[in-house]
Amino acid sequence: MTVLLIWLALLALFAAGTWLGARLGLLPIVSQLLLAMLGLPLLVLGVIEPQAQIGAVQLVEPHWLKSLYGLSFALLLGYILSDVVDLRLSPESLKIALPSFFVPFFCGLACALWLLQPLPWLSAVSIGLLFSITAIPVLYLYLQGIGYDPSATRRLMHSAILMDLMCWSLFALAQGSSNPQNLIWPLLATALPLLLKALRLRHGLAYSLPFFALMLVFQQLKMNALVFGIGYLLCLAWLRQPFVLPLSPQALRRVQNGFAIPLILSYGILQIDFRQAVSGYSWFYLAALLVLPVLAKLGGNWIGLGWARPGMPAALRWRESLLLNIRGLTEIVFLNLLFQQHLIDSLLYFSLMLMSLFSTLLPALLGIRRPHSMPSLKRNSHGNF
Repeated sequence: MTVLLIWLALLALFAAGTWLGARLGLLPIVSQLLLAMLGLPLLVLGVIEPQAQIGAVQLVEPHWLKSLYGLSFALLLGYILSDVVDLRLSPESLKIALPSFFVPFFCGLACALWLLQPLPWLSAVSIGLLFSITAIPVLYLYLQGIGYDPSATRRLMHSAILMDLMCWSLFALAQGSSNPQNLIWPLLATALPLLLKALRLRHGLAYSLPFFALMLVFQQLKMNALVFGIGYLLCLAWLRQPFVLPLSPQALRRVQNGFAIPLILSYGILQIDFRQAVSGYSWFYLAALLVLPVLAKLGGNWIGLGWARPGMPAALRWRESLLLNIRGLTEIVFLNLLFQQHLIDSLLYFSLMLMSLFSTLLPALLGIRRPHSMPSLKRNSHGNF
């Protein structure tokens, strides 16, 4: 009962922090990251452990909590993948995306082999992908909030979607090749839309509800939910069947900000032994993981934007390089996926979460005006941006 009350208090704290952040002009994900990275460790060490005599590990032990985490994770991962597969390929977006993805990817791979060795090859690949990722929902909200030019917004969004599609697809393939037996059922399940179409089902929820249910099942069974998610949605796109979210955009945003994201962040952070992490922390290690991913991503973005638009003014090129470095929700979900599968340790998880917060704040810190209002997520007929 005490654990349940503590979790309810944590969710209330996140809600209050998000509300206060909105009054200060912060995106919800920025407020949530600040609270998770700075507030949670202080709360656990200063209040929960001495007062309630409950450690962080005990807070993540209940089976009901793991089920709620799995449900939240499946919801967010499915939501992100539904945006990733909504790709409109153009030569310009491809020219931006290729260097923006591969330059930080190879830098991350080199960093993993140099700084973090010895490391399994799948973990090294995962770190390379973490260097490359861009947060689609947060980037979209940021661009809308600062009133960015619509054509430039589309260009950046399509480039970000292409980068994230490469990221999730490469990880799914790498993960599948290391454990082929976990691929069979997810691959077979990707053909479910063909069966539903043969049964002449037309309502969008008849296709989206099985998607989220199977995402949860495969995630709980530790099978390759990524392969299933990407394959299922690509099959829907091939059938020209719209993907309909089970909730309205407004309701989904409330569930995300009020429950799913705080739960995922807290669940990950609370698995860290804060005392051991602080005592064993290297400032060189922290500085490298804060600075190198940002520099690599900015370099790749700069090259890609210059290739796509050779005449772009340097100031605009720098501005869009910073915007494409925004991390946030997509990286959080990917980080939790790696942490859950023991591909990264708690120290690396905490360091890269700090990097994600730093990257998301960087445009505002360097003079790109922060958003003053939070527009609704405008999605097209397929349920995507």
